[in-house]
Amino acid sequence: MIQTISVLSGCGSKTESTDNAHKIVIATDATLPPMSFVGENKKLEGFEPELAMALAKEANLNIELINVEWAGLFGGLITKKFDAVISSVTILEERKEKMAFSLPYLKSGLALVVRKDAEGIAGIADAKTKNLTVGAQIGTTAYFLLEKEPNLKIKGYQLYGHAIADLIKGEIGAVLGESSGTLYYKSKDQAIFEKIKMTGEIMTNEYYGMVFRKDSTDLLNRVNRSLKTLLANGTVEKFHKKWDLGMAANVPD
Repeated sequence: MIQTISVLSGCGSKTESTDNAHKIVIATDATLPPMSFVGENKKLEGFEPELAMALAKEANLNIELINVEWAGLFGGLITKKFDAVISSVTILEERKEKMAFSLPYLKSGLALVVRKDAEGIAGIADAKTKNLTVGAQIGTTAYFLLEKEPNLKIKGYQLYGHAIADLIKGEIGAVLGESSGTLYYKSKDQAIFEKIKMTGEIMTNEYYGMVFRKDSTDLLNRVNRSLKTLLANGTVEKFHKKWDLGMAANVPD
């Protein structure tokens, strides 16, 4: 489902002119505060929408930010329903075969979440030993990793939050997802945050990038130039602190 929430325009005074007749449509799955979510004013808020606005201003682009369910992000991009995606998308070689990525703007990783009272679960091996079912959002790197694990019971979900809900109800034993996933409950639902915990170490080093079609070379280069500036001048780090991402996701060196 595609939902237009708000129009965000870059209208700086750069020497590179803005093509106001051509609006760049950027999609995000706005279901994970503080990364990307629909605020009380019905506008898209969070680290990634704010980064998109800053990139638009720096690159002098006219952009429209829309809310799209995760399952429709890549297909919608390839079929030209929109021009780019910014939604905590991990840069993967298999994805690069079909799509183009910007420079990374955050470093994250996969982490296992269990109920607060769970003991003796430090990773996937322990989940296997205890014969636990591990949940993950379908189409994510977490789900891909679980699929490769032999003799592991897994359950796929359309939304990370649905997996967490089943975890709390005791229907599954653990959830694998981006370490930034627990930030939602830290910032928006303390009652749930107090019932879960990350266990063990962050398992992977993953980098988030904006996603483009392979033929969008000019747009990609323009965004990359602007992203380099925002990384170098501390703007991305400022957004990291503002949205309290903590150790769940770090600004790359």
